[in-house]
Amino acid sequence: MKNRGIARGRMFVGGFLLFAAAIVWATGILTSPHGESVAPGTDHIRSVVVIYLRNVALATIFLAAVSAWLLFPTRRPHAPRRDWAIGALIVVLIGSSLYELFWLHSLVS
Repeated sequence: MKNRGIARGRMFVGGFLLFAAAIVWATGILTSPHGESVAPGTDHIRSVVVIYLRNVALATIFLAAVSAWLLFPTRRPHAPRRDWAIGALIVVLIGSSLYELFWLHSLVS
């Protein structure tokens, strides 16, 4: 007797968390102040933006890691094209979030 409901539940929750990680990542990227232009009188907001972007990057890393754990069970399928695409998306999310953390560290230092 096989219990496929647990596997389907893992896939659903993992996909939902990956979708949430992509939304959090996009929110952080779209609000990221890359560039040298700063409006006069807005330097006091820099620390708030840095804290917000740091938290967004950490949340993206956490959500992507949990979704990877849920989406990749021990048994592997015979044609893992979907797994390679999901893995590539997770690598892009985590890699760009790590870059954002290092960039923010160099911005504050």
